[in-house]
Amino acid sequence: MTQAQHLAVLDDETDITQLLAHYLAAQGFRVSQAHNGPALMSLMASDPPVLVLLDLGLPGEDGFAIARQLREHHRCGLVIVSGRGDAVDKVVGLEVGADDYVTKPFDLRELLARIKAVLRRMAPADTAGPAAPPAASRLAFAGWALDTAARRLTGPQGEVTLTAGEFDLLVAFARHPGRVLSRDFLLELTRGREAGPFDRTIDVQVGRLRRKMEADPEDPQLIKSVRGAGYILVPPVTVT
Repeated sequence: MTQAQHLAVLDDETDITQLLAHYLAAQGFRVSQAHNGPALMSLMASDPPVLVLLDLGLPGEDGFAIARQLREHHRCGLVIVSGRGDAVDKVVGLEVGADDYVTKPFDLRELLARIKAVLRRMAPADTAGPAAPPAASRLAFAGWALDTAARRLTGPQGEVTLTAGEFDLLVAFARHPGRVLSRDFLLELTRGREAGPFDRTIDVQVGRLRRKMEADPEDPQLIKSVRGAGYILVPPVTVT
């Protein structure tokens, strides 16, 4: 029997954690509830979940700081579920490493779809479905190696940790080297949805990739911007 995937819900409102726990358990997940940051961190140490649903509006606590702590110390999916729906909060949420951002009130079915999408992106190729052809499992460019089967990026200084969204975006670039890719194309390819008029998901994640990969993120040599068109991965890519 396949072991149920463990999710954690952090929200100070008990009604919301109970609603999500009941609904997600009915979908086959094991769900833990937490109502403050220390409770979540205790859970991360004792029984770490594969994905955390995080509310930002916690009384007396900084939800963004909790998100940063998760990203710095734990390997897990992170979906922010918050009533703070303005563009600035969404951008900051993605900047600190969230894989997705869902605003309240939310549709349970949509939230489930978002959770499953993040989990699919996190899963190694051998557990996420049919294995990719061996010829496409390793993409190399400019001293970097992208292992799509193991979902691992290594560079001149060693392995670099990427979020699920960052990894999928880099794979999209590496599979279309030398081609200008629009934000709409990249969002559809990596998230399965079209960009809204104020959607900066791709811009934020490109910025994060540059900070992790470029010698000078302000003068990028790997992923360049093309004004009014999108982005392009400049170096040639070899497939092994």
